[in-house]
Amino acid sequence: MNSPVVLDAMGGDHGPVATVDGALLAWREHGVPVVLVGASDVIDAELRKHRALGELPVAHADEAVPMAERGAGAAALTRSSLAVGCALAGRGEGGAFVTAGSTGAAVSCAVRGIGRAPGVLRPALAVVLPALRGGGSVLVDAGATADPSPAMVAQFAMLGAGYARAVLGRPDPLVGLLSIGAEPGKGNRLTRRAEELLAGLPLRFHGNIEGHDVLAGVVDVIVTDGFTGNVLLKNVEGCVRTTLAMVAEAGVASPERLAEVARRYDPETHGGAALLGLRGTVVVAHGSSPPATIARACVVARDLARHDSTAREPVP
Repeated sequence: MNSPVVLDAMGGDHGPVATVDGALLAWREHGVPVVLVGASDVIDAELRKHRALGELPVAHADEAVPMAERGAGAAALTRSSLAVGCALAGRGEGGAFVTAGSTGAAVSCAVRGIGRAPGVLRPALAVVLPALRGGGSVLVDAGATADPSPAMVAQFAMLGAGYARAVLGRPDPLVGLLSIGAEPGKGNRLTRRAEELLAGLPLRFHGNIEGHDVLAGVVDVIVTDGFTGNVLLKNVEGCVRTTLAMVAEAGVASPERLAEVARRYDPETHGGAALLGLRGTVVVAHGSSPPATIARACVVARDLARHDSTAREPVP
């Protein structure tokens, strides 16, 4: 029997309407056991709608963290679905934790309830972006830490490289630092100092890369601060949607081929972002995730928990 995935049933823009449906999809279609965490009466009402009362276990939590909560305030809500879910996963009562709630709140609760891996200063979100060559590149940080220090950015690179080895099967991943120019020394103070630190780490460092390199597959791991990474991720998603709409309007490709490309960038395909640098597995899904994306996030979390991920090894 698989270890269950602990799901924050109250998180996300659509709350239990999406999460309970998604949990049932994960269980019924993919065989992923899920523990639903949140207000038990609300969750039970949703389960009844699907004629599934008693099909999935429910762990009661008195509170829900508002989507507007960005950080430390969430950790003070010790009876929230986020806090209770992280505590369950941290005690080993689940194989992984999934939430579509606020990213900042999820990071705070995960650090408190699950704990950082040895030597890790701050966790980082990792997303695999499709690439023209090589099958994909890991973007890290995709939004967990907006204002990191250079030392944190250097650690993000180590975490991202570990993730690329464990999940993408890249034995010696190539790491690039996102900047405004490929030449050494380009960028702001954070990037310039991070570049110096990255050059001294035990990883294969390509040097600086630019925005147009991101989807080209130039490197296996793209490292940046969480602010820039989140802007980049959403820009990529928006550009893909707009470009595909323009191509469809021009009639130069079939709807089937366009849908095939769109699926590579659809959150339903990747499920969410892995929060690296913790003692356990955490996946953060987009706040607007529909049931299918929640289900996919649970599958991804189950699969990640099965990996003895080097993203949880001590980092220098």
